[in-house]
Amino acid sequence: MSALLASIARALAGHWVRGLLGLVVTIVVIGGVVGAFSSTPTSDFSIPGAESQKAQDLLEAKFPSVSGAQSTIVFTTPDGRIAGAQEHKAIGDALTAVNKLPHVSESKDPAKDVVVSDDGETAFYTVQYDKQSIDLEKSDGEKLEEAARGAEAGGAVHVELRGEVVDLASQQDAPVGELVGIFIAFILLTILFRSLAAMFVTLIGALVGVAISQLILRAISGPIGIPDFATTLAMMLGLGAGIDYSLLILSRFREQLAAGNDPPEAAARANATSGTSVVAAGLIVMVAIAGLLVVGVPIVGKMGLGAAIAILMVVLSSVTVLPILAGALAKRLRPKDPAHVARSATFERWGKRITAHPWRAVILGALVLIVFAIPFTDLRLGQPDDGNQPTKMTQRQAYDELSQAFGPGFNGPLILAVAARDGGEIDQAQLTGVANDLKAAPGVKSVGEPSVNDAGDAAVIRVTPTTSPQNAATSQLVDRLRSDVVPAATRDTSLEVFVGGQTAAFDDLSAKISSRLPLFIAVVIGLSILLLIAVFRSIWVPLASAVFNLLSIGAAYGVVVAIFQWGWGASLLGVGDDVPIVSFVPLMMFAILFGLSMDYNVFLLSRIREAYFEGDSPSESVVHGLSRIAKVILTAGLIMASVFLAFATGSDVIVKMFGIGLGAAILIDVLIVRMVVSPALMAILGDRAWWIPGWLDRILPNVSLEGHHESRAELQEQRERARQAA
Repeated sequence: MSALLASIARALAGHWVRGLLGLVVTIVVIGGVVGAFSSTPTSDFSIPGAESQKAQDLLEAKFPSVSGAQSTIVFTTPDGRIAGAQEHKAIGDALTAVNKLPHVSESKDPAKDVVVSDDGETAFYTVQYDKQSIDLEKSDGEKLEEAARGAEAGGAVHVELRGEVVDLASQQDAPVGELVGIFIAFILLTILFRSLAAMFVTLIGALVGVAISQLILRAISGPIGIPDFATTLAMMLGLGAGIDYSLLILSRFREQLAAGNDPPEAAARANATSGTSVVAAGLIVMVAIAGLLVVGVPIVGKMGLGAAIAILMVVLSSVTVLPILAGALAKRLRPKDPAHVARSATFERWGKRITAHPWRAVILGALVLIVFAIPFTDLRLGQPDDGNQPTKMTQRQAYDELSQAFGPGFNGPLILAVAARDGGEIDQAQLTGVANDLKAAPGVKSVGEPSVNDAGDAAVIRVTPTTSPQNAATSQLVDRLRSDVVPAATRDTSLEVFVGGQTAAFDDLSAKISSRLPLFIAVVIGLSILLLIAVFRSIWVPLASAVFNLLSIGAAYGVVVAIFQWGWGASLLGVGDDVPIVSFVPLMMFAILFGLSMDYNVFLLSRIREAYFEGDSPSESVVHGLSRIAKVILTAGLIMASVFLAFATGSDVIVKMFGIGLGAAILIDVLIVRMVVSPALMAILGDRAWWIPGWLDRILPNVSLEGHHESRAELQEQRERARQAA
């Protein structure tokens, strides 16, 4: 691999004009394809085999008029009374406009479908679509909001909205997170390189990969159903990893220039060494993310696909775009002071301290990780609702108004789909009996009148819990209905009832993910260890790395639980406390963080290994490796963490969780694991760190991180010659 990467870099750096032209043509072509085929990102929340999915499938087949997306328009007035003639006319005119919108299931008399609270101060209208949100566009949400706010024209009525279609309209916030992350990267790269040209090349090398990945995702998101927040996650991951990869390769390129190589040869050497590390690290990230496919939940797999595309593009950009820019700006990239790329005396002293007392460092680092991980024991999976949105958003205001007027459970109703077991018509008396039994169930506030379809073979019952959608008591109600109330109510009937709705669907998603989690973790860890064994020709290094990666991820989980569930600093993020952790967030975090942690592992250990086979003793190789790469890893980690944390400024609670979790994890991994634990472990393992059975060494592919392809025996002989010469 290193020879191929060296040839690519040598050619691109030596003929950078052609390379630039090819790059421009590539971006233009991809942009043209995207313009022809792109559509609004959508979501596929199907959960194969789950009861909520069976309810949804039944409604789509038998009751399509109520199986589509829904949104709620909430009306209030300045004087607290909603029933005046002026208010009545304003609401009626707005609802007439709403019912004329595309894909809205038109009501015969919208005014009769407006529900007014008992105190007469709040009213709402449910807008029913004949398509699910996956089949609607952002423009549908914008049209709904425009039509509904027509009621505000005279000033007598105030309007707020919430629901799936409204969420479509609020997609694509201003790119605050991206801009903040890039600005911080600008500052840190300038400090590291002391060169604007080097900073510019690093950022462009990353941004080209990010831009291409976003174009690709935009083209495939509509047809495939990749959700909007998955593209945001891909942006977050691509920016962080892309800057890290570019930083590593460019740092090596400048070292080679300072050593006297001409630009094409310096680019070739950088690609053969650091570029190979980048490809290996990126492959590990993609393998970890690919493990999401074993979960069996479409939305999780599609989020993984988006993240994998982002990593693939920034890897390709790093090993191709960087050599082009390096060739074009070689004179400006050459260090004016060789000390800028020399070994760091500070980290050399740090390495000596770590290797002098390695057991102390490992034990102390492990204790810190365990302390951070303690809140993880209180993890509660669930789904944040609109009550966790920033107070300025219309979804949050509508949620609060409905909760106050109709109770907290109103915002998360359970939708029960009913059919006859023999496929015939539903017995009305039996249906009424089921509804009456539901009314008597603990935790149920109200049960709507059963609605039967025109064919008479399917019905819908709407159950309103006494508690909010994210409350653990609501999940307990779902379990109680499925295991006790519904089976008892239908025991002597011909009816079949499935408990569905968004709240039940998220419970099913959590259960499915929890059941597949052990298999997923085993697959990710197993594949990553195998890749590291092939890369480092070592048994103990991959195993030790996996153990401390798990501790690092556990610590990151603890930070997320402490902030979102326990409320430590949650108000600073614009969310309330006791927010349940979205079920797929820990899953995605594990895949991404296990891969990214291995990135820094590869970067650090490749330099330690290089020094070892150049003749250093185990302790010396740790010291020399740290002195060469620690400054780069620390800067890269700070940049990546800043990029992730900057996304916590967004409005979406899920994106906030990812931003906080990933950012905290990177800081923990770099500052504790890479700077303390890993170097100490290498000193403890000594020569055993690079041991591998001969039979395994012979069957593994030869992946050289040092830019050459000698066998292990030849490397060992080279090391002995170097030690004797020293």
